[in-house]
Amino acid sequence: MLKNRIIPCLLIENNKLVKTEKFKNAKYVGDYLNAIKIFNEKEVDELIVLDIAASKNKRDPNFKIIEKFSSECFMPVAYGGGISSLEHAKKIFKLGIEKICVQTAALDNPNLIKDLSNYFGAQSIILSLDIKKNIFGTYKIFRSDKQKLVNGNWIELLKKFIDIGAGEILLNSVDNDGTMKGMDLKLIKEASKFLKVPLVSMGGVGKIEDIKDAIGSGADAVAAGSYFIFYGSHKAVLISYPKSKFLKEL
Repeated sequence: MLKNRIIPCLLIENNKLVKTEKFKNAKYVGDYLNAIKIFNEKEVDELIVLDIAASKNKRDPNFKIIEKFSSECFMPVAYGGGISSLEHAKKIFKLGIEKICVQTAALDNPNLIKDLSNYFGAQSIILSLDIKKNIFGTYKIFRSDKQKLVNGNWIELLKKFIDIGAGEILLNSVDNDGTMKGMDLKLIKEASKFLKVPLVSMGGVGKIEDIKDAIGSGADAVAAGSYFIFYGSHKAVLISYPKSKFLKEL
């Protein structure tokens, strides 16, 4: 078991595997089931799958797709996208998913995190937040469903969610998403100062050193999409995962 988790994150939009840059221009990169099969072969320890269109289009999770990819995965999977009720979560866990990732519905109704945590246990509930700098360089919560920033202190909101039951935090830098130019280490440091639950950082990984830097800045785990999907300066699609000897050094 690795000391620090390195987690591929697959984005699904309209039943297709896509990759974004700064949360824009979703690019089709292939079949998500094929990607999962490759990650199985590479013995990945954990996987995150996010349906980035569900909440934006105000629809429920696509349970048929979840059942399909869950049956293909040999590793634990966390799923996010369109989860807005206890009933949604029950169906998803019955399909073999180990963790659920909630964002939009939690921002609208924070008590949902409390209800989910009380029913399933905090260890199964991930609170996801997308963070973006405003024109003054201040970190703000970004709502991808509405494509706008949210007023208020993001750290205080994180504390609140942890207090009511979030067992893990997935913190995504919108400004670094898909750039492969390094992670927002300042953001990671600020979040890790007060978190008493695992912090999964995402956004900007382009090389193994970026993962090391994120862990050194306080992340308990690092999730990435482009780093595991693209290869070379022209971003050719090539599903990959670092060899275990490199990961053990992290």
